[in-house]
Amino acid sequence: MLRSIACIAVPHMAPFEFGVICEVFGIDRSEHGGPEFDFHVVAADPGPIPTKLGFDVVVHEGLDAARTADLVAVPAALIDQDADERVLQVIREAVERGAWVLSVCSGAFILGQAGVLDGRRSTTHWMYTDRLAGAFPETEVDPDVLFVQDGFVVTGAGTAAGIDAALHIVRTELGASAANIVARRMVVPPQRDGGQSQFIQTPVVECKSDSFAIVTAWMLEHLDEELTVDRLARKALMSPRTFARRFRAETGTTPNAWLNRQRLLRAQQLLEETGMSLEEIARECGFGAAAVMRHHFVKVLQTTPTAYRRLFGQREPAELAG
Repeated sequence: MLRSIACIAVPHMAPFEFGVICEVFGIDRSEHGGPEFDFHVVAADPGPIPTKLGFDVVVHEGLDAARTADLVAVPAALIDQDADERVLQVIREAVERGAWVLSVCSGAFILGQAGVLDGRRSTTHWMYTDRLAGAFPETEVDPDVLFVQDGFVVTGAGTAAGIDAALHIVRTELGASAANIVARRMVVPPQRDGGQSQFIQTPVVECKSDSFAIVTAWMLEHLDEELTVDRLARKALMSPRTFARRFRAETGTTPNAWLNRQRLLRAQQLLEETGMSLEEIARECGFGAAAVMRHHFVKVLQTTPTAYRRLFGQREPAELAG
């Protein structure tokens, strides 16, 4: 049963991510039928702990509460700083005794330093997923999700995804009703759809040679048409086999995969900026039908076109009174 929680305050931690842990686990919600936790903020060296925004958080407890806590949580911090060995040992001991361990955003790097991500899946903010994978090659980093649970180790993605990760632990331990009460008090959805892929702005891949830049520019202008390898090869004055091989060398992917990604980017733009119907957007982008477009959205962005438009689409300006 999830009763005691220890949030480890670390130097140069991010205030928002620290606040997420405090908000989910540190408030007594028993009056509304929600959970009440034995919540502690601890530090290797109690006293003023500097945050990354220049102000201090004063912590009164050492690490003792973390040694027996049901959940040890780590907020985001600077990814290039070495964590205190005492903190790393507390995290290792928590995993060894079967307690939950949670990191928010770049806090995953502290878990990586402790070695508890080795042999596990993990995630972090999409800006840092490559660095996490490079720094800790024994973990399988998933850049697309809001959080990852592997055993009792939960890593949350960027910033507000820490809310999703924390609520997931509440839901797993105490049930959906408890998680719903916490979420309602925080005025957030108890469970979000999709992953962090939908928040990543993906640039158009640049080509190394001018000849292929001309071809890809033409492809972008004709996304609504059927662009087979044979047709593209004729446009490039090459055989289909040579074109496919050289296209991969130039862009790092196949013509079909490149087209699907550009069609997806175009669809995202139209969903954000226009009121076109899903069928119209699907035809405009070359998906042909809304069902096909939906398939690609779910596969790549872990969300649907409708949900994406609801999140990122234009809002009608409120009518002026009078």
